[in-house]
Amino acid sequence: MEQFVNKVAESGIITLDLVSYIPGAEAIAAFDLKPFLFREMILKEKDYREALKVHDWSVYAGKHVALFCSVDAIIPVWAYMLAGTYLEPVAASVYYGTPAETATNLVYRNIAAIDKNEYADKRVVIKGCGDTPIPDAAYVAITQHLRPVVKSLMYGEPCSTVPIYKAARVAG
Repeated sequence: MEQFVNKVAESGIITLDLVSYIPGAEAIAAFDLKPFLFREMILKEKDYREALKVHDWSVYAGKHVALFCSVDAIIPVWAYMLAGTYLEPVAASVYYGTPAETATNLVYRNIAAIDKNEYADKRVVIKGCGDTPIPDAAYVAITQHLRPVVKSLMYGEPCSTVPIYKAARVAG
């Protein structure tokens, strides 16, 4: 009887799924300055300060907050800084930018926290298919993060990969 050998399992390839490094939509909250503007155009300092004092900050507890203004208005830098002082004690983090930009920043932060040593001199496949959309920025970030240490980097599935990088062999 002929025995089947799983060459993929025996290859020592490590599959890295970026899904675990992508923040869920529920983890990001938006703080838009638009509702704090007079006629959605003008920031009145006194009114803004009063509105921030009575705002319910608990909705941002433990979340990553995108701090931005969704209308085309001239917002002084201090207005973002002031909102940030209220957000900082309750939020997990605060980023200047839209929710999508905040998600990208979180992806970069999460990928930068990956211990490269786990992948040193290994053959790594960055998983390319799945139900959760992965931003292109995540693939670029993981490539930049792991390329200096891996033996090879591929994209796709272990049974069908696209080669991305292979370390030069050292003659010895």
